[in-house]
Amino acid sequence: MSQAAISIQGIRKSFGRLQALKGIDLEVQKGEFFGLLGPNGAGKSTLISTIAGLVVPDGGRVEVLGHDTVRDFRQARRSIGVVPQEVVYDPFFTVEEVIRNQAGYFGVRNMGGWLDELLNALELDDKRDANMRQLSGGMKRRVLIAQALAHRPSIAILDEPTAGVDVELRHSLWEFAQRLNDEGMTVVLTTHYLEEAEELCDRIAIIHHGEVQALDTKDALLARDTTRSLCVTLADAGAEVPEILAPFVAEREGRQVRLRFDKEEHNPVELLNRFQDAGIAVTDLQTGSPSLEDVFRRLTGEQLSPEDVT
Repeated sequence: MSQAAISIQGIRKSFGRLQALKGIDLEVQKGEFFGLLGPNGAGKSTLISTIAGLVVPDGGRVEVLGHDTVRDFRQARRSIGVVPQEVVYDPFFTVEEVIRNQAGYFGVRNMGGWLDELLNALELDDKRDANMRQLSGGMKRRVLIAQALAHRPSIAILDEPTAGVDVELRHSLWEFAQRLNDEGMTVVLTTHYLEEAEELCDRIAIIHHGEVQALDTKDALLARDTTRSLCVTLADAGAEVPEILAPFVAEREGRQVRLRFDKEEHNPVELLNRFQDAGIAVTDLQTGSPSLEDVFRRLTGEQLSPEDVT
């Protein structure tokens, strides 16, 4: 059996009376694109800091490519590049200097062509001599990614890498992260954009209250949710939804009504017949399967919103 990229065994961590992590067990395999999801306060940041060796757990152990993050901190940390959620930078250096300095912290004196590759891939080539203070927020976030990858780590941990950036930049960062993974890098992603996790991740762990609520492939997580949706367009915008269907109505806007139902108890034909029995004409319909957001909300009782990122 091949060695895991990250092995987390029974990790516990408390801050005073707050139990941030309550015995976390999970593994990230080499070459995986792994999603780590959870609402604010779930314990994600503490877990990431523990993996990076910045927080010493109260119990349990974390290994990065076989290196214990406490006893063999240097080797474990060398294997990881962490892109922090907060945009923190040194205002006295240029983009190139920031990236070279970071590589130097890990003993990399000559980046060779890797520097140019990073700058080109992140569309920073024309900013290499610009002072960090001159960059927009989106550009600074790109530099953070380049900085984390400066020493060519085997594992990249991306903590909300697209928080607060525009859609175009978000998609370009998705493409870059996917490219790194395609080239063999293990990627761990935390994000409040659930479509991001659904698009990119092979497996996903959902953490809530310091515990793993679910850990499975994306398809298996989606298969757990038996709810389905039926969106119908009524011929008459003023038509009332039959009273018998009221418990199924998730939302209504004008002529469009979206119903939610459990596929194991009901089916769309049955619901459509209720409209017909009430003499209400339906001009269009569309069925839908659950999204990762639906699964997340069912497991945690909360809605994950990008606006919640702190």
